[in-house]
Amino acid sequence: MLPALAPGTRRFALPPLVAALPLAVVSPPLGALALALGGFVLYFFRDPERSPPPNGVVSPADGRVSVVREEEGRIRVGVFMNVTDVHVLRAPLAGHVESATHRPGAHRPAFTKDSERNERVDVALDSHDVSMIAGWFARRIYPYVTASDDVERGDRIGHIAFGSRADVLLPPSYDREDVLVETGERVRAGETVVALESA
Repeated sequence: MLPALAPGTRRFALPPLVAALPLAVVSPPLGALALALGGFVLYFFRDPERSPPPNGVVSPADGRVSVVREEEGRIRVGVFMNVTDVHVLRAPLAGHVESATHRPGAHRPAFTKDSERNERVDVALDSHDVSMIAGWFARRIYPYVTASDDVERGDRIGHIAFGSRADVLLPPSYDREDVLVETGERVRAGETVVALESA
């Protein structure tokens, strides 16, 4: 079976794959380069299945934890996605989508503090919020959810093309002691538990 791919793959992968054959006739190295580029795009847009655990807040993205901080009485956990990470984003918790708002902005590297002003899509749910933040190279954020949608923990909620960050703003009932991950730790979208509320 072919691996699952995120929506929009054809737009980025088809041009270099189609160009590979005629380029190979003119210049074999250029043909090989186009083929490799098309293959990389297919790899980048891979969308593997995930098995969420029964409890806890799961990571919204694959990558490394880049932010763990308190803001206005709530805890934010951010995950920076490298170019080799899966870029399909997952719902950290079940909930009802109240809004999904696109906010234009800059395209600073997603692992820096300046990325707070980057282009983003903020998804507000009834219990928590998820922010999809574009990076310096990324120019496309593809949310899969809209207002009034219901999601389960681990459901696909969007993807970002080519380098980015995803944050979850935990429910108000969570505090710093409930967070199970530290900055620099690797996590997997929909599977790694980043926070577990104390009993």
